[in-house]
Amino acid sequence: MEKVKSELPSQVTLVAVSKTKPLHMIQEAYDAGQRIFGENRPQEMAEKAEQLPLDIQWHMIGHLQTNKVKYILPYVSLIHSMDSLGLMDEVQKRAKKLEKKIDVLLQVHIAQEDQKHGFDAEDLMNMVNKKVFNSYNHLCIKGLMGMATFTEDQAQIRKEFRSLKKLFDEMRPLMHENFDTLSMGMSGDMQIAIEEGSTMVRIGSSIFGNR
Repeated sequence: MEKVKSELPSQVTLVAVSKTKPLHMIQEAYDAGQRIFGENRPQEMAEKAEQLPLDIQWHMIGHLQTNKVKYILPYVSLIHSMDSLGLMDEVQKRAKKLEKKIDVLLQVHIAQEDQKHGFDAEDLMNMVNKKVFNSYNHLCIKGLMGMATFTEDQAQIRKEFRSLKKLFDEMRPLMHENFDTLSMGMSGDMQIAIEEGSTMVRIGSSIFGNR
């Protein structure tokens, strides 16, 4: 934990990816000062949130199905993986019922792998210009998230992160003042992501070890 934190510039927020990790390991990281944890299974997040300290900020970092939204809304601080208008509609509807405003990131598909989710960059820019997102008054769009291709080719990874940073910079003047988060970079590509402008990294194995 301390080694990872020491490698991060002050402007980069660390999300400790605690998915599949037992409560005692998360508690140890909490006791070491970590407060932001990332989960990818809604029910698992809800169960952990009920049993761990209340001041933990829970981030949903995995693909979120619309029928699972209800499990996380009472607990989640930030949803990284808003990857479709259908999902945004569902979160909007349920957040309205709870009289809450939910912080979210729009996930952009930057990788060369089809199985990764996210908005197409060009489509997203068109939606911004058409003010499509203005109607989501129970969502606060804080920024963008993207995952690079799983490859050893660092030039490819850098190119993908750079494209996401370019989109973020283009969108920022058209969004509100709270649009300030660029979530990109995991254990294997964190350093490249930071060099390319990431403000939030999602780190699991470097903190908790491999599964």
